[in-house]
This record gives sequence, structure tokens and C-alpha cells, in this order.
Amino acid sequence: MTRLLRHTLLGLLIAIGLIALMIYSLTWRPEARETVPAICSTPAATLVPGQALKVMTWNVQYLAGKRYVFWNDLAAGSDEKPTPEDMAFSLDEVARVIRDEQPDIVLLQELDDGAKASDYQHQLKLLYERLADLYPCSVSAFDWKADFVPNPHIFGSVGRQLATLSRYRIDHAERLQLPVAGNLLSRQFNPRDALLVAYLPLSDGGQMALLNTHLDRTTQSDDTLQNQVSAVAKVLDKFEGRGTPWLIGGDFNLLPLGQYRRLPDEHRVPYSADSALHLLWDKYPMIPSNNEAAGQDREQWLTQYPNDPGLTGPDRTVDYLFYSPRIKRVEARVRQDDTLRISDHLPVIARFLLPAAP
Repeated sequence: MTRLLRHTLLGLLIAIGLIALMIYSLTWRPEARETVPAICSTPAATLVPGQALKVMTWNVQYLAGKRYVFWNDLAAGSDEKPTPEDMAFSLDEVARVIRDEQPDIVLLQELDDGAKASDYQHQLKLLYERLADLYPCSVSAFDWKADFVPNPHIFGSVGRQLATLSRYRIDHAERLQLPVAGNLLSRQFNPRDALLVAYLPLSDGGQMALLNTHLDRTTQSDDTLQNQVSAVAKVLDKFEGRGTPWLIGGDFNLLPLGQYRRLPDEHRVPYSADSALHLLWDKYPMIPSNNEAAGQDREQWLTQYPNDPGLTGPDRTVDYLFYSPRIKRVEARVRQDDTLRISDHLPVIARFLLPAAP
């Protein structure tokens, strides 16, 4: 080996090492299970077995509003960031809807914190300032975080969170990592979808688990969503096996039974007729149920209004609440009438009765 070749190879190895070190320092690798702080700003009531509980789940699309078709939307537009004015409008609107509904538990997805595209706003803090009198307790966890993403449309920091607001006391919380899409390199910059689990004590000494999630929004068919749903099912099975009442809500990015065939061909990617969500609905009650999502009033149960200039309203269901069979559903709906311009998702709201004390 010539001296020149040796020096070239050495230089190449040094360059690769420096690049790897730079990527490592700019990106985020959470543990499989992490404790997250449960914050209660004032004393909060304790859940009582048998009581009613109102829950809302809502992907608020980092407060971007509906005047855009972003580069990463399925319609692949040219917009890269919302204006401060649109984010301020959406912030006020999200707070208005929550105050109007006054659910006991709010499960929120896609709140930005430190992201270049949303002007580095701490959106949970901004929202909480408007709702602190309703929700003394909160927990949050990142599901996307990096100091720098080299994608030309981002070319800066990302930070996106799951957040759970509660009228009732939260004892502790944890973040559970879900399977991640992409190869070894792309995974460093991709979202790292997770479960945010909040544990609420019950007055009889037991506890309830409230789970919040946002599953992968892939643009191509692969096993990621299947693997993520399988991981979610295993967690729910453990709670059910222990006799712990639980409820999960979020943006699952999967269709209910029969809806795949109702979408135009160009909107079917990356869905499939055999939704991976059957791993959950085969065992646990779902809101909206498959009968509701495919029935005569199915339009009332659509939860996503994609950023697509060819659409004039919601056209699919991807946001759900699942719950333990020990919990009784009282009523449920998707709030559509005054939420179509706030986010590309609509809030799902339900009222339940917790299991009575044994």
C-alpha cells in the first residue's frame, strides 16, 4: 500500500468518524423506558372508582392551521412553516375548544418545543398558560427531537411532544419507546414515536393508566406501523392482565375497517385494506367503532382533513380512543362543526364510567 493511499484511507476514516460524532451530538436517542416528571401546579382531586370521566384526544398539528399544504403532507406541497399569526390563531382556538368542552383529560399530539419551523415556540407552555385553572396536572414527552436535521425543508432543529393534561392527580409517568422507521442513519433524524403513560391514583388504592401516542406517518408501506401496533397491544395486554383500568388515545395513522376502499386510489398509500389496527380492535373497544366509521352516519366519525387542495372537508378516520372492557362508554363524538380550520385533525371526545370498586 502506497503512502498516498494510506494517508487517503486515514483521512477518510477520520472524516467518517467526525461525521458520526457530529450526528451523535446533534440527535437524540431515548432509552426504551424513561421516567418523565408529573407536574401538578396545585393540589388535584383523586379519581374515584365508578365515577364519570370525560376524555379528549386531538392532534393539533403544531398549531399550524389549515392554510397550508406542507412539503411533508401526502399532497406534497411547497409550504415549509406556518406564520406566527396562524400559530397564534390556532393557539387561541385550541384553548377555546378545550375550555368549551372542559374534558377531565386532554391527550394532545404534535405540540412543538424548540423547532425552527414553529419559531422555537414552547407550545405546551403557551397552551397551559391559557388552561392552568382547569388542569392542575400535566405530563409531556418528546417523540421527535434533534438540534439539526439536514433535510433542506427543515435545515434546523426539530422538537415535537405528546402532552397529557389532567384535572386529576397524576402520581408518576413514563415514556415507552416504540419501533422506529428507517435505516441506521435516517433513524437518527426521524421521529421516535412513543407511548406517554400517566398513572392516576384511585381513591381505593388502585391506579388508572392513561396512554397518549402518535404512530408513524409513513409515506410508503413497510412493517413499522404493524410493529408499533404490536408493541402497543403488548403494553395494553399487561395492564388488562393486571386488572389495571386503562385508556389510550391518539393519532394512530391507520384506517378503520372498510374505509380503505372508500378512498380514491391516490389517497390509499400507505394504507392497506387489512389495517394493522385490527390487533387492537379485535380485543378492545374502539371509538369510533368500525360500525360507526362504516355506518350510515360515517361522515360524523371522520377525524382527519388532510392538507390537500383537492379536498373540501374530512375524508378519513385515523384518531381513536381505545379502552379497557372494564370501563363503560357513555357517549362519544368527533367535534367537527367549528374545528375544521384549526388543525388537519379533529378532536375525538368521549365520556366514560370507571369500573366500580370491587
